[in-house]
Amino acid sequence: MPNPAPVPSSSIAHTSLVRPRRPETIVRFAAGSGGTVEIDLGRTALLVVDMQNDFLHPDGWFPQAGIATAAALGIVPGIDALAAALRGAGAPVIFVNWGVRADVANLPAGLIDKGRCGGTRPGYADLSPAGRGDILVQGQWGAATIDALAVAPGDLVVHKHRFSGFHDNELDSILRARDVTTLLFAGINTDRCVFATLTDASFRGYDCVLLSDLCATVSPPSVTDTILFLTDLLYGAVASGAALTAVLAGAGPSASPIPQETSR
Repeated sequence: MPNPAPVPSSSIAHTSLVRPRRPETIVRFAAGSGGTVEIDLGRTALLVVDMQNDFLHPDGWFPQAGIATAAALGIVPGIDALAAALRGAGAPVIFVNWGVRADVANLPAGLIDKGRCGGTRPGYADLSPAGRGDILVQGQWGAATIDALAVAPGDLVVHKHRFSGFHDNELDSILRARDVTTLLFAGINTDRCVFATLTDASFRGYDCVLLSDLCATVSPPSVTDTILFLTDLLYGAVASGAALTAVLAGAGPSASPIPQETSR
């Protein structure tokens, strides 16, 4: 078989597989243990979990079922401030919200039953008691982030249909495409979707920081204590979102952000 004719060098396309990387920017801020935690802003993203209408708005699924929202609403200003500071530093802000299929075709029977509390209340994709569409259905009111929390044009929104924000969706691909290795966690509920997403992230190789002052839950305080203990012991670090916000604003006790050379 004759050899193929050589391709003229002038017609060979140039392919670049170089991925731009943000400069390393190290910040250090207060950890829950009394020490400090250090992160590289160039490879960090904030995940804001489940701060959405069906959990927090008076017309939403949880409030209509009599579930208290005061603790969750109390973390909104702190999340908003940190998100703004991280945007200013060029770090991605990602809202991870429940957003199920209208036909719940990919939800198991056990999860559907838990959502309905054994048939005592409406659940996933059922009609909202307040007439706000279908509960937690992607693209509808209940799955949207609450108005009190700013979502900037450059922010990303990822929908989930399990307690973990990584199950069967695009979150992992989005983070890897942005060269993110460290995740900051804020939102609700500390012991449910926040912790499930954090542990799943840890299993996938991400470094995890639970911002204890920017998370809340309706569970008893002892449950939160357990989550903080396990996170610090096994899955990452527990730290202060307010402390990080202060450092990024140049008002914190820790060193200001320090630009470094691109990746070591």
